Amino acid sequence: MRFTCNGAAVDCDPAHLVVAGWTGRDEAAVRHHIDELAELGVAPPSTVPLYYRCAPWLLTQGPRVAVLGTDSSGEAEPLVLIANGRRYLGLGSDHTDRKLEAVSVAASKQICPKPVAAQLWHWEEVAEHIDRIEITSEIFEGGAWVPYQSGTIGAIRPLEGLIAGVGLEALARDGGAAMLCGTFAAQGGVRPAARIRMVMRDPVRDRSISLEYEAEALEVVA
Repeated sequence: MRFTCNGAAVDCDPAHLVVAGWTGRDEAAVRHHIDELAELGVAPPSTVPLYYRCAPWLLTQGPRVAVLGTDSSGEAEPLVLIANGRRYLGLGSDHTDRKLEAVSVAASKQICPKPVAAQLWHWEEVAEHIDRIEITSEIFEGGAWVPYQSGTIGAIRPLEGLIAGVGLEALARDGGAAMLCGTFAAQGGVRPAARIRMVMRDPVRDRSISLEYEAEALEVVA
């Protein structure tokens, strides 16, 4: 994969991908997310946070992904990438099969591609104010873009703790590693959506990273 950071290319094919779940810093917000997923039949987690290991080849930078059926949707999340001995912050989507999620959360994440923006920020440029970084998303629904998620990284457990919790630095020594770090509650509830767009804004340095993609629904045959 080729990313850019401050105008320079960052080439990396991570050997490991982790999707961190149930990462809300506010216990009430975590409970809300658990409850909204319970409405879809998703069993509560055994512990929080959880670290789901996924195949690294699920990562993609394409504007279009293929998924099975019409029951999936994305989630805007901060992305931590450790490549070539250096740490970066980026933006990605934990695209998830909502129907399969009711059977197995781990399987629902493994089955879907994980789109990521091609732009990165150096970790040291954001570390001091990382909690202030804002992430929003919209889904295309009913013929229009509607707000779907909104929050700051400060609503997620400290990213340093998530990195340490899964041993991401150690994993990165084996060819690089990436982690999607959790998301925010969905406005109107978690639901399928074929198109999603998201933005991560740094209010201190006045810059942003955006990501937009569409999910093509493959026919389910038996």
